[in-house]
Amino acid sequence: MDAGLLILRLLVGLLIAGHGVQKISTHLGGKGLDGGTREFRADGFRGGALTALAAGGGQIGSGLLLAAGLLTPLAATGAIGVMTVALTVKWPNGLWVQNDGHEYPLVLIGTAAALTATGPGAWSLDRALGLTPHPLWWTAPVLAAGLGSGLLARLALHRAPAA
Repeated sequence: MDAGLLILRLLVGLLIAGHGVQKISTHLGGKGLDGGTREFRADGFRGGALTALAAGGGQIGSGLLLAAGLLTPLAATGAIGVMTVALTVKWPNGLWVQNDGHEYPLVLIGTAAALTATGPGAWSLDRALGLTPHPLWWTAPVLAAGLGSGLLARLALHRAPAA
């Protein structure tokens, strides 16, 4: 089980972090901070470079923490928050990713919640530092805080469509 949790944490955590790197730099196929800013503006967000930096930084931080299995409930909350914003952007396109839908953010939200429920496993920094086990009931507040912060960010930063 611990090997499976390690593989899951590394895969999902590094993908989330990599997605954040793309938002703010030219690494991993990104278009730099200017490109990230343009992407957010095209999706209807205000805030310019600060919005791209906050989103990219949130993805990098939460992804790396998930991958390391460090402060797992906090990392999952951050990942759920940024992926909730992505889900709201892609919601109008339906579920499936081939239609630019919200399938991928939904899978990442579910995975982060599952890692909160299971804990990061024995091969994690949480375990090495004596920070586990996390109680199962933490899953509900992590989901609530992650979903709530993502929805609040969307409400605060998204422009209303022109009439």
